[in-house]
Amino acid sequence: MKDFTTISDDKILYKGNYFFIIEDGFPVSPGHLLIISNEVRTDFFELTEEEKNDLPRMIEKAKEIILAKYQPAAYNIGMNCGADAGQTVFHFHCHVIPRYKGDMENPRGGVRHVIPSKGNY
Repeated sequence: MKDFTTISDDKILYKGNYFFIIEDGFPVSPGHLLIISNEVRTDFFELTEEEKNDLPRMIEKAKEIILAKYQPAAYNIGMNCGADAGQTVFHFHCHVIPRYKGDMENPRGGVRHVIPSKGNY
């Protein structure tokens, strides 16, 4: 997938001035959502100031959508910026991943686990 411009309207859970929200096609956990920029921007660093300022509001909206159906204990919020960070679709998207008690043996380290053994400290 080159970008998210071909997503059909029936997949969009919410659309704002700068972003829209969909369910992740390959969810890490139940309720995993993506916040995607309306305009194609490669990653977070290419967002306009207006878009960057609106992103926290959209993260809150994603949480609201998740809470309407699920009861997570916590969240991971993240973005992959660049191929060496694991980005595969070069159209800005922010993951909002609900976390559930017991979904992994020891969650300590959180996003540090993107590099094996770096989450254990």
